[in-house]
Parts: sequence; C-alpha cells; structure tokens
Amino acid sequence: MSFQSKQHAFREGLKIGVPSLFGIGAWGLVVGVAMIKAGLTVPQAIGMTLLVFAGSAQLASLPLIAVHAPIWVIFATALVVNLRFVIFSAILAPHFSRLPLRVRAYLGYFSGDVSVAFFMLRFPHSDVQEEVSSEQSVVTLENKLAYLKGLIMPNWSAWQIGSLIGILLGSQVPMSWGLGFAGTLAILCIMLPLVMNKAALAGVVVASVVALVSVNFPYKLGLLIAVIVGMITAMVVEEWLETMHKIDAKTDTKTEIQTEIQPKTAAQSVATNEEKR
Repeated sequence: MSFQSKQHAFREGLKIGVPSLFGIGAWGLVVGVAMIKAGLTVPQAIGMTLLVFAGSAQLASLPLIAVHAPIWVIFATALVVNLRFVIFSAILAPHFSRLPLRVRAYLGYFSGDVSVAFFMLRFPHSDVQEEVSSEQSVVTLENKLAYLKGLIMPNWSAWQIGSLIGILLGSQVPMSWGLGFAGTLAILCIMLPLVMNKAALAGVVVASVVALVSVNFPYKLGLLIAVIVGMITAMVVEEWLETMHKIDAKTDTKTEIQTEIQPKTAAQSVATNEEKR
C-alpha cells in the first residue's frame, strides 16, 4: 500500500501503533513506580524517564543505584542491556541515510522496540521510489519518515505519560510496600492485554472468586486451586463458544440454501402452470 501524502502516512503509522499504546503506557507506569521505590526523588525519576527512555535499562540500573554502585557499573549495565538498539539503528539506517545527522539522532532517541518492529513489517526493504507525478501514490523518503513518526511519537508519549503517572503514584505509596508493589503492577500489565475474549475473561473471574474464597487455605493452596479452576473454566467456555459458533454457522448455511431454493421452486411452479395452460 502506497501513501497519498505525508499526512496519510502519519495516520497509517498512528493507526498501526495505537493497539500497543496501552501496554506501553502500563509498562511505563510500572517503571515509574519502581524508580520511586528504589529511592529516587520525584525530580530525579522524571529526569531519568525523559533522558533515558528505556524501560529495561532503567529497571536494570535501579538496583545498582539503590546500593550505590559505581557510576561506571551503572552505565555499563545500561549499555549492555540496550545493545539491541544498535541493531535497530542498523536496520533503520538504510531507510533514512539521506537525512541530516540531527534528524537521524532524534529518530534514534524516539524509536523503541515496538515502533521499529511495526516499521519493518511495513518496509522490509530500504529502497525508496521517486515521486514521478502528483497523481501517482508512491513511497517517498518523506512518506517513510512520516509513517515512522506516526509510530514513534505516540509511543514516546504513551510511555512518558504512564511513567509520570507511576512516579506520582509511587510517591504516594507507602515505602513499606517496596518494589513488590511494582511487581504486582507488572503482572497486571502482562495479564490484562491477554484477557481479550470471553473465555479468558470467564477464567479470570472464576479464578479471582476462588482465590478470595480460599485465601485462608494452608500453604497458599488456594492460589493453586484458583489457577486450576480458572484454566478449566476458560477451556470449557471456549469449547462451548466454539460449539455455539458451529451451530450458528450451520443454521446460517441452511437459511441461505432455503433462500436460494425458494425462488427456484416458485419459478418451477410458474413454469409448470404455464405448460398446463
């Protein structure tokens, strides 16, 4: 698919990236809380999220900051964790090699894992066509750049908004909760996007109820029972939904066949009557 304009390319990039924004924002929230729980002040945490913009590197460096590790150890750890961005840069470089260095520099800052992945799905090759007429829609360098901006700008905004909320939320959470609170949020961020259908939702609801009812069971057996019951519920509901879907499909097929037969039967009746006359 080609783009009719830079605005069209930006909108297409935005449309592709929107489904991932909730997860990115939620992950930013977790990192924001973790920074505060690790002992950073609110200004320090805000500065880190704006300058670093790399959740894995931030989480890797927080324990080192908390124990007052040497600065070179912290930087080396963040560098190793973020080596994948060297690969991302190598992937994007052929697409934007004609752009000025300052433009490529800010593209490198704003680009993230998900954005690069979506961009490469759309543009697996780096060749750029020249625009030969105003009526012909082709992929130009400007359109590629607009498409990438449609991916990276909302991605960056979602991360920063989530991270800032996490920083402010973390500053209000009691210190006794520690990093365990951030871990709970991380599990929720992983789980919520998976509850995308009725079967999964039913399993989660049943497991939650069972976990609450069996909270006082010894050895935390209530959690194990809740997981097993939730999984069984999800499988049963999914099987039931598939059966109902098949029944509906057969019913629709029969209805279509009857709809096709009725006009033919009526036409045959008319033809028979005419022959009798």
